[in-house]
Parts: sequence; C-alpha cells; structure tokens
Amino acid sequence: MNDILNIGFIGAGSMAEAMIAGLLERQQLSNQNIYLTNHSNDERLNYFKETYGVTVTRNKQAIVANCDLIVLAMKPKDVVEGVQSIQPFINDKQFIVSLLAGVSTKSIQTLIGKEVAIVRAMPNTSASIGRSATAIAKGKFATDNHLKQSETLFRSIGTVTTVEEDDLHAVTGLSGSGPAYVYYLVEAMEAAAREIGLEKETAKDLILQTLIGSAEMLKHSSKSPSTLRKEVTSPGGTTEAGLKTLSTYRYQEAMIECIKEATARSKELGESINQATMIHKL
Repeated sequence: MNDILNIGFIGAGSMAEAMIAGLLERQQLSNQNIYLTNHSNDERLNYFKETYGVTVTRNKQAIVANCDLIVLAMKPKDVVEGVQSIQPFINDKQFIVSLLAGVSTKSIQTLIGKEVAIVRAMPNTSASIGRSATAIAKGKFATDNHLKQSETLFRSIGTVTTVEEDDLHAVTGLSGSGPAYVYYLVEAMEAAAREIGLEKETAKDLILQTLIGSAEMLKHSSKSPSTLRKEVTSPGGTTEAGLKTLSTYRYQEAMIECIKEATARSKELGESINQATMIHKL
C-alpha cells in the first residue's frame, strides 16, 4: 500500500479485528507487517496471535518505532489513556488513523502535543469480508498524500468516501452503526419465520438472498427506493398488507429516529472527549 510497510493497532476490539481480517484476506499486508497491543487483555492478544499470526506485544514503544501507520482502535472512552501510552514515542513523521467514534482529530492532536498527520475514519464491521462502507476525513496536518494512503487502506476492505470531518458524526449514525440495524431487522424476520412455521435454515437462506438481491437492485438500478418499493406492491396484495402494518408501527419514523439518536450520541461522545483532553492539557 504505497509506502506503508507496517501497521500498528492500538486496541484489539471488533473493528481492529475486522480490518486485520480484511487486509490479510485480500493480501494487502502480510501478518508479519501487522502489530497489535491493547490495555490489559492478554487473552484477546493471544487470540489475535493464534488466529491471524500477527505480532502482539505490550511494548508500545516498539510498535510506534516499527510502524509507519498507527491505527487508534481503542474504545473512545479510553482515548486519553490510550494516546498517553504512546505519546512519548510518536514523532512528527508519524501517520495516525483514528477509528474512534465521535473523537475529533483536534482532540487527538491535543493529546499528542505534536504536529502529526491524522486521518479520521469511520468504517464498519463488514470490513472483515471486504464490504465496509468507510468515510474518511483529514486533520490539520494531514496531506493529500496521507488521504490517498488512507483511501488505499480502506478500499482494500470496502468502499471509501471522503467527507468533511464535521460530517463524520452523521456517518457514524448512518453507516458506522448501520450493520447493527440490518442485523436487528434480520432477527425480527427470523422470529417471524418461526411463528409462521418455516424451518430455520430455509428461512435464513430466503432472508439473506432477499437482502442481497434488494441491495443489488438498489446498487444497479437507476430507480429510487420508493419506486422499487411501489413496483413490488400490488394494490390489495400481500406486500401492501405487510407495509400497512409497518406503517401502523411507524417503522420509517423509528428508523429515522434511530439514526438521529446514534448521530447525537456520537456528538455527545466527542464533546466529552474534548472536555477530557482540555482538562489533560491544563
């Protein structure tokens, strides 16, 4: 990936795993070029070592020294402690990508206290199969080349869209959390299938292909979602009956509020981190 030779992950959660799995699956990097650490969970580190063959260590100085790119993948609430743990070893040539929901590049810059390149990204867990929808935005000291390197990195695990950093709160609420909304829908469809008497595996196959087919229609058709929906809905038919029930339960309104609430939470997390970094600076 251009001149990126080694990547170090600070944090060993689901997003780090999704990215590592995606990068290795698509042979973008060798497992020998990936380093990983976390706060204190040795069991989790051992899992990564055994599953993916990556280098795991508690020596954060070694990770920073050996890696061209550092990925901040800890929980947002742990960002102050996590960045402090590597701050002494970061130099002005370091390139940092943050996956932290709600946390601004300005807050990270304040914690680091050095003029380093930071690109903020919001992928989702579909990265593990190369199907993430990722949005990226560059911080104050990141160049167009850093942005290009980030695009290359995240394109290896899905699609990439460049946005203004302020828009990443909305991206978090929409696509960052989006897979969970879809999985929640599938849970409901599976429960309904049981109640109407379909076998579990039969229902699963039908549900998955319905989702895949619908997504492909949306991707390849020039028609709007509204038009495609109306084409499936015959007056007085079964689809109309189902949709009337969804309308009665305010399905669309619930989904809109769901995304708005997730977006608002991203902003709240960002504000709390901003306050924490200011306190740390003082």
